[in-house]
Amino acid sequence: MHPFKIFIVEDDRLYGELLTFNLSLNPDYEVELFTCGADCVSNLYKNPSAISLDYSLPDMSGLEVLERIKKYNSEIPVVIVSGQEDVRTAVHLLKQGAYDYIVKDEDTKDRLWNSMKNIRENLQLKMEIIELKEEIGKKYEFNSIIKGKSNAIMKAFKLMEKAANTNITVSITGETGTGKELVAKAIHYNSSRSKKPIVTVNVSAIPKELIESEMFGHEKGSFTGATSRRIGKFEEANKGTIFLDEIAEMDLNMQTKLLRVLQEKEVTRVGGNQIVKLDVRVIVATHKNLTEEVRKGNFREDLYYRLLGLPIELPPLRERGNDILLLAKHFIDEFCKENKMEKLTLSASAHEKLMKYPFPGNVRELKAIVELAAVMTNTNTIDAEDITFSSAKGMTDFLLEENTLRSYIQKIIKHYLQKYDNNIVLVAEKLDIGKSTIYRMLKNGEIEI
Repeated sequence: MHPFKIFIVEDDRLYGELLTFNLSLNPDYEVELFTCGADCVSNLYKNPSAISLDYSLPDMSGLEVLERIKKYNSEIPVVIVSGQEDVRTAVHLLKQGAYDYIVKDEDTKDRLWNSMKNIRENLQLKMEIIELKEEIGKKYEFNSIIKGKSNAIMKAFKLMEKAANTNITVSITGETGTGKELVAKAIHYNSSRSKKPIVTVNVSAIPKELIESEMFGHEKGSFTGATSRRIGKFEEANKGTIFLDEIAEMDLNMQTKLLRVLQEKEVTRVGGNQIVKLDVRVIVATHKNLTEEVRKGNFREDLYYRLLGLPIELPPLRERGNDILLLAKHFIDEFCKENKMEKLTLSASAHEKLMKYPFPGNVRELKAIVELAAVMTNTNTIDAEDITFSSAKGMTDFLLEENTLRSYIQKIIKHYLQKYDNNIVLVAEKLDIGKSTIYRMLKNGEIEI
């Protein structure tokens, strides 16, 4: 914390030295005395933290000095110390930006002490908020939230940078677990709106009958249970960003109302008449193909084009090559640090096992897998046998894909080989096929182990 620097401006030197001495009893204060307004103004380059200003000075009026201070830096708190008890003067000075107005009497030095104490506490709080926002900004730097060097990720980074530099609507697509919400937050915290809120709404998690109230707010008595006015998510996000996750799950009726809000840039709370103007940046995300949803009649075409904006597609982990190992190492290091464990490394066999797995749950699944492996290992090295895959979802996802029968067979055999540690005899028995079928597919390069 920088020293708390106080200027005392007082034409009565003896009285000024009394105030200076009293404040200097706090070892964290640096106090400097000036006996005229001109000296104070000419020393503003020293950037005082606060100023105690006598209202009656020989060379300039207190109001004039206050105006000069505020013109130099409007953030400097100024406490007026005056022999006048005129309320109108005090109110006028406070309206002009004075922090406090203290009348000279036997309690002046104590009141000034308390005023400076409050100013310093507020300044410390502001600094903490600034530091917190800087930390948040660092946390959400693009290369901090998404670890990777693959071409697909580098392409996403470039689009994220373009999105952060404008207020264009962003639509993020990608499978579950690819990090869509993190990308939305990274765009927000790297944009000009970073000091304003980002409000996240998971559309799929809100019941159909409540979503309008949740998004746009409601007035007291607008429906059963509305016992007070409620501000909606769009109002909460005003001047900032609203992130609508799983936008494809929104029903058509609500889509119509959302389209109107986006077009008019205003919202009316449920049961109310007051129009609230909005300045909100919109980011949406979905794991579905919105073009296909429009074709099926599940999503309004006009809303689709309104939300499309800058599309960012996040690749599935299985298409990111060596990013799998880079992410695995990052998650293991973070897990060890959080749990005060010794540093762990991945063996060559663990590398191989991870690289062969399709990760249907994407980055989220990888994180869970390597954290469990970190707990299961009995050494400082994570080996293949420490890594366990939860494969039920993976098989379901495979079956939902459009593939040839031959491709299905290859994927199923590969899946079982991974599950049973490449034990061909056991896999042939489980699938009720001949060992020669598996050997032939291995020989022809249709599957690998």
